[in-house]
Amino acid sequence: MPTLFRFLFVLAVIGGVIYGSMLALVFLVEPSERDVTVRIPSERLNPTPTQ
Repeated sequence: MPTLFRFLFVLAVIGGVIYGSMLALVFLVEPSERDVTVRIPSERLNPTPTQ
């Protein structure tokens, strides 16, 4: 039975590290805002009629 407790403890530690790193990303990283410009070719906006 001690190996089961050791296994669960290792899983809990790994889960805690993952959870802690996610929290650190949420609180410590600030996203930067920037303008995005996408050029659309005029052929896509005004398609030529095909017959």
